[in-house]
Amino acid sequence: MPSLDRVLNPKTVAVIGDKKASGYMWLKSLETFTGNLYSVQLDEKEIPGIEELGVTNYSSLGEIPEPVDFVVCAVPRQVSPFIVKDCVANDVGGVTLFTSGFAETGEEEGKVLQDQIEEMAREGDLALIGPNCMGLHIPGLGIRFNRDQPAGTTGDVGFISQSGTHGMNFSLTGAAQGVICSKLISFGNGIILEAADYLEYLADDDDTKFIGMYIEGARDGPRLIKALRYATSKKPVVTWKGGQTAAGSRATQSHTASLATNQAVWESIVRQCGALAVDSLDEMVDVIKTLRLSKPAKGRGVGLLAMTGGQSVVMTDAFAKEGWDVPTLSDTSYEKFSEFFNVIGGSYQNPLDMAGTIGQDPKNFDKILEILEEDPGLDALVMELSATFMARRWKDKPEELERLLDSIVNFRDRSDKPILTVLHPSHLEAEALAARLKLQERGIAVFANFERAANAMAKVATLGESDS
Repeated sequence: MPSLDRVLNPKTVAVIGDKKASGYMWLKSLETFTGNLYSVQLDEKEIPGIEELGVTNYSSLGEIPEPVDFVVCAVPRQVSPFIVKDCVANDVGGVTLFTSGFAETGEEEGKVLQDQIEEMAREGDLALIGPNCMGLHIPGLGIRFNRDQPAGTTGDVGFISQSGTHGMNFSLTGAAQGVICSKLISFGNGIILEAADYLEYLADDDDTKFIGMYIEGARDGPRLIKALRYATSKKPVVTWKGGQTAAGSRATQSHTASLATNQAVWESIVRQCGALAVDSLDEMVDVIKTLRLSKPAKGRGVGLLAMTGGQSVVMTDAFAKEGWDVPTLSDTSYEKFSEFFNVIGGSYQNPLDMAGTIGQDPKNFDKILEILEEDPGLDALVMELSATFMARRWKDKPEELERLLDSIVNFRDRSDKPILTVLHPSHLEAEALAARLKLQERGIAVFANFERAANAMAKVATLGESDS
């Protein structure tokens, strides 16, 4: 297999076939690239627009005055074999074939063209990514395939995606929640390099601390299992499989020409390899966010901190449904709470209804956390932050939110028990968003509802349980 070192750490990039009709999508996305960016375009009508972007255009790869590490190919499928041949001839490090219309179509012409490309790439030892994919997103190097993707910062999450859309959505949705990629690879049909190759690479990549993967199928199942087991021995891996139903399995064939795996078999493989399985983009982001920002709970006892009685009830239901125990507290905890807790409109049972107690004296929140930290029946804490009641107050008195966040951070840093927060959408969404961003800036895991928090924490807890 070709080496991935050069293509995933490029110093020079060339885009072949970008056009005004597509808004020069690739060249504009790559404006942030920290190395040298070139264009290869023969159509004279397109060249002025390319040069207006400040990109030098050449008529062939061979004319570019330095070695090219990474090529983005956006040409019709009939032209693709010529581009691959040219990449091999010019010792290019690797190429992404954005071009689609190959084996995934089921058409004979598409299959023949894909076979031609595969044969040339293998003989030339070319790192070919795709076809039918978006390719690479490496924020630290400013490599993007969408102009809204982060650039100029290096994250710690490696993401492998057989779907370009899911890869793009993970990078965008994740970034909005503080999850930035180290390297993201969308690999489509994966005729040369597939998920196993990228798993092995990211497992050894120093910038990558966590790995996420969306996959529809594999050409070599045993090798994928071996790579998955190797990766989980190095760092946490979260998998999301497309084609979980009979209808979905058929769809994978027309999407990436993948041979689907039975869902029950796949889930068994994931468990045996020590990885985590999720079923959606939201769950992928939630679980990785929890892995990054929270310790695994060492047991299933959870302390729930709510601001109102009604929320304390539905919060308990959400966590109990995910297998969490919401136990009564120790006699010592109840004795300590009785000394200061405001029971008028509140409760210090588990769950706690504590808005009145915190409002009475902000220092009471620290007392609450100290008592729950020492309670032997609790392995984790989850706190509701009520934007409905507090968003306007936080806007008018930001120091109150800062004091609350200080307490949560202090607990997180000193305690072996993880703490997560839930901040529901609000009628004052601008103010609620500002509070969410504050939580993210402090490295506090925050979720949009109880169910997502309960599920993510349960998934991550299985890692802690397997280690114990």
